[in-house]
Amino acid sequence: MNMKRTGVFVCHCGINIAGTVDVKKVAAEAAAQDSVAVAEDYIYMCSDPGQKKIQEAIREHNLESVVVACCSPTLHETTFRNACKAAGINPFQCEIANIREQCSWVHKDKAEATKKAIKITKSIVEKAKRNESLVPLSVPVTKKALVIGGGIAGIQAALDIANGGHPVILVEKNPSIGGHMIQLSETYPTLDCSQCIMTPKMVEVSKHPNIRLMTYSEVKEISGYVGNFKVKILKKPTYVDPGVCTLCDDCTDICPVVVENDFDLGLTGRKAIYIPFPQAIPATYTLDDVNCPGLLPIACGKCADVCKPGAINYDMKPEIVEEEIGAVIVATGYDLYDMYNMAEYGFGKIPDVVNGLQFERLLSASGPTMGEVLRPSDHKVPKEIVFIQCSGSRDPELHNAYCSKICCMYTAKHAMLYKHKVHDGQPYIFYIDIRSGGKNYEEFVQRATEEDDVIYLRGKVSRVFQDNGVIKVWGVDTLTGKNIEIDADMVVLAMAMRPAVGVQDVLKILKIATDKDGFLAEAHPKLRPLESVTAGMYLAGASQAPKDIPEAVAQASGAASKVLALFSADELMHEPIVATVDEDVCSACKLCIPLCPYNARIYDVEKDIVIVNEILCEGCGSCVAACPSSASQQRNFTDDQIFAMVDTILEGE
Repeated sequence: MNMKRTGVFVCHCGINIAGTVDVKKVAAEAAAQDSVAVAEDYIYMCSDPGQKKIQEAIREHNLESVVVACCSPTLHETTFRNACKAAGINPFQCEIANIREQCSWVHKDKAEATKKAIKITKSIVEKAKRNESLVPLSVPVTKKALVIGGGIAGIQAALDIANGGHPVILVEKNPSIGGHMIQLSETYPTLDCSQCIMTPKMVEVSKHPNIRLMTYSEVKEISGYVGNFKVKILKKPTYVDPGVCTLCDDCTDICPVVVENDFDLGLTGRKAIYIPFPQAIPATYTLDDVNCPGLLPIACGKCADVCKPGAINYDMKPEIVEEEIGAVIVATGYDLYDMYNMAEYGFGKIPDVVNGLQFERLLSASGPTMGEVLRPSDHKVPKEIVFIQCSGSRDPELHNAYCSKICCMYTAKHAMLYKHKVHDGQPYIFYIDIRSGGKNYEEFVQRATEEDDVIYLRGKVSRVFQDNGVIKVWGVDTLTGKNIEIDADMVVLAMAMRPAVGVQDVLKILKIATDKDGFLAEAHPKLRPLESVTAGMYLAGASQAPKDIPEAVAQASGAASKVLALFSADELMHEPIVATVDEDVCSACKLCIPLCPYNARIYDVEKDIVIVNEILCEGCGSCVAACPSSASQQRNFTDDQIFAMVDTILEGE
């Protein structure tokens, strides 16, 4: 085997590595290894002086490969590869020996940690001297984006990309865009009317020449790879032609069917043919075929009979729209934790126990009570109202372990707005602690407590029940050590935020991972918070974690900037460390095809072998592990390299 001249450079990483590992000994042991021409240590290899030291050594010692013993390759592999490239070495001849996360950070015994760091470094030297010089693969870019979800995050992302000059398809499963934000009364901390600040953006989306708005639609299939996705979108029939409809409302007047109004969260009813809310975009009616008496055959037909323009068309069919796109932003939003899980708080038994979004509708001027706070049971003004924070949040034993982040703030807003409308009313807030992290958020909470006579009770509520028509709230005030019993007219639960209902079906299609709570998983929590593990797919808004409006908007713009950066080049470079197939060895057993999570392996009928689409391959190695004949190998991770690394680690054991 040709013995490459290899340089080894060991980083102190301040005391992150040097505090537990004898870095000079690691460098000295590496220097004695075959093919190592030079081995040095330095306090911060990733610094400019550290990179220059590597480049000078490459030129001085005619190095053909480089091993940097430092932190995770996730952090600085690109840094060192670029430094090597600038010095004339193929960047894929640069390898990282992780002696921080996999060694120094998990050990206390310096002698043992040093011994392990030496073995790790030597094993990577064995890999490096067997590496191929690779060239990145290039692929063309389709400069069109898909945004899934028409809430504030999806709207902001779509507008940013469209304003950047690129076409966008915005897909929303509901008949109108707007998401949960359009359901709100006011937004904290400025108490702006949510409709007033949201509807201009909704109108801009509908009028933007670069945005194709597809409401009442769902993504059904996606294939391809970053820059070159193919997507199939199901556009469900509304049975109403928006170009003909005059919004006269005669159809809803005549419709005999009344069901729960989703927009008002069941506080009101709607007809089977409806417009979601007055500011809906697109402004058109939708015939709910689930609740309609019947279309095949037509069982009612009253709406069509009274429609003078003839806008109602029972013959509309579902339509599959196929598009080619280059990037995807997932902004599928959230739903509230189901209150039926909170039996201890009386939901389902007590009609005047509502969640935060229902209370928003009661506060809203466009809501079911026109902004007047009235109890759902008898439409009387509640004089004593109890708000219970962390309902379903921060409860790992029974519900959700995480904090839903926005509840402290919107509960303070609810109490404040309630006092503005019911001056002689008394709001009580049960809380664990107040989390008001945000610009002017703490001042907003202080304003609620000081100006509006809101009583905060630090403690959890044990039970909410009804006794002779009176809602009893049992809790404890941990500051005074006293049990609390309140006779309430109404109870509002600050329910936990959960991933949107049905989002798992979309994620299976997109092949995007989720965390333990079901929210979208980012590629790296600090360095790549906007990206999914799948290249070309980005995350925005509360689909990734509980967020308030400013944070959702900021993340949406960040995801859009990632897409615009992707679209700035005509071609993309794809990592060349992909799987290959030795045609002379492949037995066409096809075991690898279903195991590939990226659909990168295809059976070639003419050659009777399996071939690899290198652009789709992400180098996960599943096929290599499964191949019984070792025909499948991964570039720069071959069996020969792995065995050499293992032999080196086992030396002396």
